[in-house]
Amino acid sequence: MDALNAVRTEKKLNRIAWVISILVLIVVISMRRFKIDTSVDFSFLAPFHASINGLTFFVLLYALYQIKRKHITRHRKAIYVAMGLSVLFLISYVLYHITTPEVRYCHEGGIRYLYFFLLITHIILAGVILPFILFTFNRAYTGQYERHRKIARWVMPLWLYVCATGPVCYLMLRGC
Repeated sequence: MDALNAVRTEKKLNRIAWVISILVLIVVISMRRFKIDTSVDFSFLAPFHASINGLTFFVLLYALYQIKRKHITRHRKAIYVAMGLSVLFLISYVLYHITTPEVRYCHEGGIRYLYFFLLITHIILAGVILPFILFTFNRAYTGQYERHRKIARWVMPLWLYVCATGPVCYLMLRGC
């Protein structure tokens, strides 16, 4: 793909990324307002979410390791796996939150402040990072590797943080 076509294709893909990001944001915000009454208990999904987030964290570390070793194909495959896990997480997360009552944090003291710091930064970064993950992917997909590297240098650590803090918050919430 020549440079001009790469940029044109990236622009189209970025518009799609914005649409997807906005739709996901609307769904995530709406799921707090809408509850579906079902006879199925979906509470088993909470540890599943933590597991998917944790697995995604390690897949991303593997992807980072592979790109540092210049194993581009392995890196690419790992990123596809991480994105697939993230889609699975999102679908499951929405299903859980529209069917299951919210669990409130019950511990007191300094641990409570730590929990809410991690939770708030996790939620904000999870909401903000999605379009940038997609933009980063689009740059690699269209062969704009230098531009991909520039954005990936800050997107990857944020994505890793979101994937790590999800299971930490889940573990801190257990027992409430």
